[in-house]
Amino acid sequence: MEILDSINDVLWGYLIIGALIGCGLWFTWRTRFVQFRMIGEMVRLLRDSSVHTHGTEIQRHISSFQAFVVSLASRVGTGNLAGVATAIAVGGPGAVFWMWVMALIGSATAFVESTLGQLFKQHHKDSFIGGPAYYIQRGLHCRWMAILFAILITVSFGLANNSVQTNTICGAMEGAFGWNPLVTGVVLVMMTLFIVFGGIQRIAHVSAILVPVMAVGYFVLALVVVVMNIQLLPHVLSVIVKSAFGVEQAVGGTFGAAIMNGVKRGLFSNEAGEGSAPNAAATAFVTHPVKQGLIQALGVFTDTLVVCSCTAFIILISGLYTSPELNGIMLTQAALQSEVGSWGPVFVAIAIFLFAYSSIIGNYYYGETNVRFMTSRRSVMTIYRLASGGAMVMLGAMMTLEAVWSMIDLCMALLTACNLVAIFLLGKYVFRLLDDYRQQKRQGIKDPVFHRSQLPEIAQDIACWE
Repeated sequence: MEILDSINDVLWGYLIIGALIGCGLWFTWRTRFVQFRMIGEMVRLLRDSSVHTHGTEIQRHISSFQAFVVSLASRVGTGNLAGVATAIAVGGPGAVFWMWVMALIGSATAFVESTLGQLFKQHHKDSFIGGPAYYIQRGLHCRWMAILFAILITVSFGLANNSVQTNTICGAMEGAFGWNPLVTGVVLVMMTLFIVFGGIQRIAHVSAILVPVMAVGYFVLALVVVVMNIQLLPHVLSVIVKSAFGVEQAVGGTFGAAIMNGVKRGLFSNEAGEGSAPNAAATAFVTHPVKQGLIQALGVFTDTLVVCSCTAFIILISGLYTSPELNGIMLTQAALQSEVGSWGPVFVAIAIFLFAYSSIIGNYYYGETNVRFMTSRRSVMTIYRLASGGAMVMLGAMMTLEAVWSMIDLCMALLTACNLVAIFLLGKYVFRLLDDYRQQKRQGIKDPVFHRSQLPEIAQDIACWE
C-alpha cells in the first residue's frame, strides 16, 4: 500500500495536475472561453433535448438528454458525498476551492473530449458507440494507444471504480441502519446484474429517472441547511479561500495537500479530461457534434459547482471536518446529523445509495463500450458483465476505504494522461467544429447541422455524419 501511495504522489504531484491545468487553460483560450460564453446555449440545448424529438430517429437512438444523464450518473456519485469529505479531511477546506477551479477550466476540456467522442462515433445496433479509444484509433491512427486506453478505462471504471461506489454504499448503510456489508453487497450485485444485462437502453432509462430526482433532492436539502445557517456562510467562504492561499497552510505543509486533494477528488467527481464522459456523449443522436460537447461541459458545472458545493457547505457549517476520526461518507453523515437531527444519516444513506448505484451502472457502460472496442466475442462480454456487476461490486463491499481510493487514484492518473495526449493532438478539429457551429448560429440557423465533408482531410476516418 505504501508503494502504491508513493507512485500516486509522484504521478499526481508532478504530472497529472500540471497536465490537467495546462490543457484546461489551453482549451479555454482556443475555444474563446466556450464554457462561459455559451452557457446559455448549453441550457437551451439540454432543455430542448429533454422535451423534443427528431422524428423517428430519436426513438431508435439515445437522446442528447439521456446521454447527458448517463454521464451525470457516473459523475454524480460517491465523489460528491464521500470524495468531497475525504478531500476536506485530508487537504483542508482549501481543497474545495481547487475543486471549483478545476471545474471552471476543466469544463473546456470536457467540451473538447465529448465533441471528439461525437465526431468519431460509430453505428451500433440501436444506438451509437464511441469514446477516446475510437477517436484515438480513427483520429490518430494509433491502435496500440487506443487499446491501452480501452484497457485502462475498463479496469478503472468498469472494475475498480465500482468497488468505490459499493464500498461507500455499504459504509452508509451500516452507519445508518446497521446493515451487514456482506448483505448489502449481495443485494447490489443482484440489482446491478439485472440492469447491465439490459444494455445501454435500460441504463439510459434508469439513469433518466434516478439522476434528476437525486440531484434535485440533495440540492434542496443542502439549500435548507445553508439557509438555516445563513449567518455562517460568509465565514465558510472565507475559510475556503484562506485555506486555499493562506500563509499558515503553506508553512504547515498543507497548501500542496489542498491543491492535490482538490484536483484528485474534483477529477474523480466531474471526470473532466479523464476520458469517461465521451463514451456516453458518443451515444447521443444530435445534428452537430458541438451540441453534445456543450451539454457535457454543463455536466461538469452541475456536478462540481452545485452538488459538490452542497456537501462542502454542509460539512464546513457543521465544523466537524477537524475531527480526525471522521472521514469519507461517515463525515458527511455526521455533519448532516448535526444540522438536521437523527434522520440526517438516514437521508445520506438513501442519497448515497441512489448516487452510487447510478454511478455503478454508468461506470459499467464505460467499460462495456471499450470491451466492445477490443473484441466482439459475446463470451468476453458476459465475463465482463459478471466481473463488473458481480465480482467487483461484491469485492468493494469487503475492502477498506484506504485501499479502494489508492487503487482508484493510480487508475485515474494513467487514464487521464493517455486521454489528455489524444485530445491535445486532436483538439484542432474541435476548434473548427466550434467555429462552424457559431457561424451557423450567426446566420440565423437555429439547429446547426454538420456533414463529414466539412472536414475533408479526415472524412474517410469519420464513420457517421453522412
